[in-house]
Amino acid sequence: MSRPRLIVCTTCRAGLPLAEGETPQGAVLHAALSGLLAATSAPPVDLHAASCMANCEQGCSAAIAMPGKWTYVLGRLSPDLAEDLLRYAGVYAASATGTVMPSRRPASLARAVVARVPHLEYAA
Repeated sequence: MSRPRLIVCTTCRAGLPLAEGETPQGAVLHAALSGLLAATSAPPVDLHAASCMANCEQGCSAAIAMPGKWTYVLGRLSPDLAEDLLRYAGVYAASATGTVMPSRRPASLARAVVARVPHLEYAA
């Protein structure tokens, strides 16, 4: 069975200026997720990185997608929300359409959804 793909913008600065040599918050979030997933025997997602998701006004961003399901773009994320983001991913994976109603999301992610995109599978 395939798992959802969680794509994290590693260049997100969460709207903050970066000092020279400072790591962007998006990269810190990706590292936190990577660490949590490495310690899990059954990860709920496949983690991927992206360079700039063009959602800068919404702080750290990620997208979750799976064939046949809605793709969701989440914003206003931070490294301390990594565990909640993985819980969200588990509920997303279990949903037939990918829809995760606010009442089923961790409270910290209740307002994190920025956009959703219909599944983009095309017949040749």
